[in-house]
Amino acid sequence: MAEQSKAGAARIVLYAVGVVLLGLLGGYAASWTGLTRPATDAAVREYLLEHPEILPEAMDRLQAREVANRLAPIKAQVTTPFPGAVLGNPNGSKILVEFTDFACTYCRHSVAEVDALIAQDPQLKVVIREMPILSEQSAAAARMGLAAAEQGRYPAFHKAMFELGPPSPTTIEAAAQKAGLDMARARTIAGSKAVETELARNLTIAERLSFNGTPSWVVGDQAFSGALPRDALAEALAKAHGEDKDKGKDS
Repeated sequence: MAEQSKAGAARIVLYAVGVVLLGLLGGYAASWTGLTRPATDAAVREYLLEHPEILPEAMDRLQAREVANRLAPIKAQVTTPFPGAVLGNPNGSKILVEFTDFACTYCRHSVAEVDALIAQDPQLKVVIREMPILSEQSAAAARMGLAAAEQGRYPAFHKAMFELGPPSPTTIEAAAQKAGLDMARARTIAGSKAVETELARNLTIAERLSFNGTPSWVVGDQAFSGALPRDALAEALAKAHGEDKDKGKDS
């Protein structure tokens, strides 16, 4: 039943894309040829019926364009980290933005993928946007993570927190200790207005980009949701920077 529902939804979306294409291409064709709009609409409709394989590609391009349009006005805000909340090279020229939750199993699985990308590219800067949406304890872990960032210890806390398991008062304290935080200072920062503002900002950005889960990613003018393998992330980075993702691999 669920598969039928998905198939029906897909058909509706593709039909909508077809309608959009019919309207756009019909209008363009009419202006180019001087033919009447009904005649060009019929020609475009016939072409789409004969070549339905272009509809999924058209849908993907429309979605990508919508994402780019939503992202453009807030790009600087998205790629500017809370001070210190960065993995990899803080001054790197290539930026990957990750929206993450310490209580998210998929985020935990993504740690190795991101670490591998960092190891492969010394110019990679990973901006972490804490997005604690799963539990009260994930919010507490996010606040402590930003407190660690304020002390320049974010990578160590990030690694320890995911290694120690789901957020709890015990694991959060243990991760903070393992990261070498000044605990009195960290508790003060974790409860600060600056941290609360950052968490609220991240949720607002996520909503604007239609992210409703973690991990979610921004690379260039592209946005993705879900746990992505390193190859997919590397391909997105290569596309954003006009590079050949296979450059340097053995032939």
